[in-house]
Amino acid sequence: MKQFRAVLALFVILVFSGVVFAGSAGDDALQKLMDGNKRYVSGSLVKKDLGDTKRKELAKGQKPFAIVVTCSDSRVPPELLFDQGLGDIFIIRVAGNVVDQIALGSIEYGAEHLNAPLLFILGHSKCGAVTATIDAKGEPEGNIGAIVKKIMPAAEKAKKKGGTKDEVLETAIKENVKNVYKDVMKSKIISHLVQEDELKIVAGEYNITTGKIEMIELPKAAAGKKGH
Repeated sequence: MKQFRAVLALFVILVFSGVVFAGSAGDDALQKLMDGNKRYVSGSLVKKDLGDTKRKELAKGQKPFAIVVTCSDSRVPPELLFDQGLGDIFIIRVAGNVVDQIALGSIEYGAEHLNAPLLFILGHSKCGAVTATIDAKGEPEGNIGAIVKKIMPAAEKAKKKGGTKDEVLETAIKENVKNVYKDVMKSKIISHLVQEDELKIVAGEYNITTGKIEMIELPKAAAGKKGH
């Protein structure tokens, strides 16, 4: 009983001293992003501070509240989709929103050094990289092959599931996002932060026609002991 009272007292002290738990910080960050997407869809964007004062403030350092991994596609600019401003989100963009060692290093930097409490893996509809992988015949030229190789497991799984061409593409897009999550969780730094409840990882798909972002349920197998 004494131990319980001690824990309870510590909890009260932390709450009233203004300490924010990382789990709640991740939830709050996700809410900010999704609220921003709602504004984007409705066309009710908030006015951004892009002036000299803001730039000088950010020159002293950055503290983004979220990390976003997404595609290089010109139709998928995260700052606009989530209606955020300068210094708000730390972004990693590559065709097909896949990750390699360099991308993982960037994610680790955002999570461990910049202390962003949320990682959002964002795929999108009509993804050209995923489409090209589904349609691939033979070895692709140049370094594009590295991207195709990353996406191919998702494309093959989608083909096995079957359906119309559009349905196969949609399945592959979602499977690719899940595979990216699995790759991210191979990072010892990221998996540790997740297990310690210091980083929340979520995923979604942006619809380039409607502008809306729908959440994608991530596999539990790769999700750390606290169920992220």
